[in-house]
Amino acid sequence: MTHDSLQGREPLHVTVWDEATPGAPRAVLVHGTMSWGTECFAEQRPLARRFRLELVDRRGFGDSPDIARSDYTVDAEDIGQLLGSGAHLAGHSYGAAAVMLAASARPEAVRSLTLIDPSPLRTAAAHPTVVAALERIRASFADIDEELSPEDHLRRSTEPYGLPLPELTPRLLRAVRSAMRERPVWDAELPLGPLAAATMPKTVINGTWETVHPDYRDFTGTALMACGEYLAAAIGARHVRVSGAGHAPHQDRPEEVNAVLTRLWQG
Repeated sequence: MTHDSLQGREPLHVTVWDEATPGAPRAVLVHGTMSWGTECFAEQRPLARRFRLELVDRRGFGDSPDIARSDYTVDAEDIGQLLGSGAHLAGHSYGAAAVMLAASARPEAVRSLTLIDPSPLRTAAAHPTVVAALERIRASFADIDEELSPEDHLRRSTEPYGLPLPELTPRLLRAVRSAMRERPVWDAELPLGPLAAATMPKTVINGTWETVHPDYRDFTGTALMACGEYLAAAIGARHVRVSGAGHAPHQDRPEEVNAVLTRLWQG
């Protein structure tokens, strides 16, 4: 389905999974980078038996229209409109920054907030582990060749860290191309005061990264864990650590994460 757009923008695409009884709680799910709604949250499909799942394709990804430069502030405006009169809200990685901004702007419309391995590292820059990671990441991405092909960018993002190279489908290559032009989420400095003051239930979910390639864990994993811990404390959220999971605990250990989401969304 498409959703009515903000003034001057093409409609956003949202996939709806809804096998629940009419009037079931709504949950809006927002994917991270180099992904799209149904790919990112495929393992959450069983939850559609109890909830109405609305899987957003951010602009430049999935079936949503192109955008010159993907931006979490634009995503947040889209999500704020999607919330309507109220819904549960969850975001993974880059998507976590967008849902944080959307929830800050419309806390009365957010039934609960879930951040899955959130990656706005600068917001947690008071943590020494995060500060060191920001320096590494900025240096690594400063020398990216803008003429690099999506295929080569994907290889650079996976192979050095022991990650498998996925099938190079047109949809994935479009997502990579959009990700290459994204506003860097690690430098997002988001205001935490509005979320700390908001009264909706809040949860931050991190993997523990012990099963991930050491180079990947050292480059970004330790910082993401520290960021999640910092954000949970700063906004008054429950912090859930999922053993045996890396950057995508909802994919690596879906039964455990789905159980957390079910308890949260049932209220």
